[in-house]
Amino acid sequence: MIGATTENPYINISPAIRSRVQIFELKPLETDDLKKAVKRALNDETNGLGKYNVDLDDNALELLVSSTNGDLRSILNGLELSVLSTKENDDGAIHIDLKSIEESVQKKAISADKDGDSHYDVISAFQKSIRGSDPDAALLYLARLLEAGELTTAIRRLLVCAYEDVGLANPQACQRAVQAAQVAQMVGLPEARIPLANAVIDLCLCPKSNSGMQAIDAALEDVRNGKASSIPDDLKDAHYSGAKKLGHGVGYKYPHDYPNAWVDQQYLPDNLVNETFYKPNTTGKYEQALKMRLEQLNNLKNKPKRSGH
Repeated sequence: MIGATTENPYINISPAIRSRVQIFELKPLETDDLKKAVKRALNDETNGLGKYNVDLDDNALELLVSSTNGDLRSILNGLELSVLSTKENDDGAIHIDLKSIEESVQKKAISADKDGDSHYDVISAFQKSIRGSDPDAALLYLARLLEAGELTTAIRRLLVCAYEDVGLANPQACQRAVQAAQVAQMVGLPEARIPLANAVIDLCLCPKSNSGMQAIDAALEDVRNGKASSIPDDLKDAHYSGAKKLGHGVGYKYPHDYPNAWVDQQYLPDNLVNETFYKPNTTGKYEQALKMRLEQLNNLKNKPKRSGH
């Protein structure tokens, strides 16, 4: 049996079913693949539009493949609508230009540059302006995205900025960005511009920290290099018969049984026991507090133990 869903299978599919299947995540198609599919559709006389003499401008093709987030079905629908709604010219050809594609996919082109890079350039400039704490520039690039109908892209990039560039320097701002994104999705354009503008200004003027991203990237690197394959026996699951015989869970210290719900014990594998992934940034007050707490815990770990304890 093969099934497909647009929902998150780890949330919407029964665990009993998930445990019996192999899950494959389908990625959006690459730009080159989308272009090949469009050209194939224009040449296929049986299943495509090959019976029409279509002249598709390069900039129209770029907008077509960049405006649908890798969804080939939407691309083919937009192409078909454009072809069938455009009259032949004096040479018997159906000329599909940028304006025709804009009308068919209901999105304006951010730019009509030959290589189609401007779409991604605006997105890049949007995030870099937030990261660089320039609200005027960030609002300009947000406006370009919204004017092009790229509400979903703007929301996605805003949330990435919040957690990648502001992060632990101001977690409350990250939460406000999520709330703004939810409101924007609920009300849609043109009203969506208001909560998004508020969030952009907020994020721009926040202190910045990418320590969380750097920490998980460092941990992922060790995992991918095979350095994290073992788990200390006392941390392993002990909720089944026979676990004690294997030494699983034996010697584990339950932190809540100790003062301040903390006790010194080893959590990292033996080969990574001295590894440090999280390195606090001190640009924001919240992360300054995290840094102080981390230093306190490290001092407790390094504190000499009295005899008999």
